[in-house]
Amino acid sequence: MNKHHGEIIERTIRRNGYSITDLSRTINVNRRSMYNWFSQPKLRRDIILKIGKALNYDFSFEFPELFSTEDFHTTTPLVPTVQKDNNITDLESVTYWKEKYIQVLEEYNRVLKEINSSKTIRHKSRSKTIKTRSFL
Repeated sequence: MNKHHGEIIERTIRRNGYSITDLSRTINVNRRSMYNWFSQPKLRRDIILKIGKALNYDFSFEFPELFSTEDFHTTTPLVPTVQKDNNITDLESVTYWKEKYIQVLEEYNRVLKEINSSKTIRHKSRSKTIKTRSFL
């Protein structure tokens, strides 16, 4: 059975929750190139190696004919490692930012009310002053 390199890479990226946008930035290619690679049945060895090192993922299991485990375990990575995109699934983080947003919004509304009430008071006092002057 022939392996579809692009599909295997894409499945691995998505299954492990990596951001395609972050990965493309890390390896200095545009997202369109990433999607083009996903559609390719065969990819060059250096492309797979670069993606694997950026993700800190060992593709030697998926492609034993191309790589050994040592290929992905070097002491100095070629590119910075892409972090998993856990923001969506991290319920505590979502709750924290939701609460923070509500606090900021409430404070903003309080300040707006203060500003509007001070404008109203100033406006009323000016209109009284103007009326008084007009009678003099």
